[in-house]
Amino acid sequence: MIIYDLCCENDHRFEGWFRSAEDFAVQQERHFVSCPQCDSHQVRRVPSAVAIGTSAAAVPGVPSVALSGTAMMPAGKQVMALYRQLIQAVVESCEDVGPAFVEEARKMHYNEAPERPIRGDASEEECEALRDEGIEVIRLPSIKEEELN
Repeated sequence: MIIYDLCCENDHRFEGWFRSAEDFAVQQERHFVSCPQCDSHQVRRVPSAVAIGTSAAAVPGVPSVALSGTAMMPAGKQVMALYRQLIQAVVESCEDVGPAFVEEARKMHYNEAPERPIRGDASEEECEALRDEGIEVIRLPSIKEEELN
């Protein structure tokens, strides 16, 4: 995973997480990368700031983390832009099995099908039944394609 510091044409700074430099380039070319503040697709990489850790006592078994000052939680348009990015990442990285989701999830769990990232249709009751079997699923609301753009 690569974390890039990014800046839009309106000088809003934010970070983006990508699988690789090529993944960033492809997403930027397809206008999947947008500013969480103004939704601009005119985004460029900028030099990263150096993270300076604080002198906190180390906890055994917990990796060290560089702590920085403060962070602002996204609001309004930012939240929707981040949500669109999340949904686009899920859509791009998962096989759509549609109404066969529950059956495919069970087959993978019981080693009857190759393990892979999938997405599809399932009711809340079906998701709960999968969880009861020890199959981890995340239920996301349905999003129309036009809402992603």
